[in-house]
Amino acid sequence: MFKAILFDLDGTLLDTNELIISSYKYTIKKHLNRDLEDKEIVRYFGEPLRLTLERYDKEKVEEMYRTYVKYNEEKHDSMIKLMDNAKETLEELKNRGFKIGVVTSKRKAMAERGLKYFNLIELMDVIIAMEDTKIHKPNPEPLLEACRRLDILPSEVLYVGDSHYDVQCGKNAGSKTCVVKYTVLDLQEVLSYGPDFAINDLKELLKL
Repeated sequence: MFKAILFDLDGTLLDTNELIISSYKYTIKKHLNRDLEDKEIVRYFGEPLRLTLERYDKEKVEEMYRTYVKYNEEKHDSMIKLMDNAKETLEELKNRGFKIGVVTSKRKAMAERGLKYFNLIELMDVIIAMEDTKIHKPNPEPLLEACRRLDILPSEVLYVGDSHYDVQCGKNAGSKTCVVKYTVLDLQEVLSYGPDFAINDLKELLKL
């Protein structure tokens, strides 16, 4: 049975899609004079920022990174939202004795900033961010690192996310996986990776 429920952050607990898409569009337009479609950007949700930017121009990646970070930090608090029933679900999972935490490819400072903004950080037993591992999703290492810190087995974890990177990360670690449908633009593609569960609302976790 599960001992821990671990979550991706962006698109799962926090609605940051508008912020992320806007940040990418601004950055690529400024440096490469290209207009990106939302669907193209969303395809790379879940991987580290630098890796995504390298896909567009390896030589300009550092200046694009600085532009993205500056824009993203300036817009952050005004453009993020808490997912419906997120806090209530986390609190109830804690009450039932589960360990809970976040495993994200986001920079730790920004991950913690978002969690603090909605008073979620005090509920977390572990936070694994970009700086905590050398290898990132879909590699299992971030999830395995969370398990090491919680002193539990990967098989005792349900990993909840919104992208195929999350599903792959969970499967590669030997954990069960759950996809949230509410922010996924190409749901059929994500479901094709075979998550164990798919939910329309976070509170459905309480029934699993």
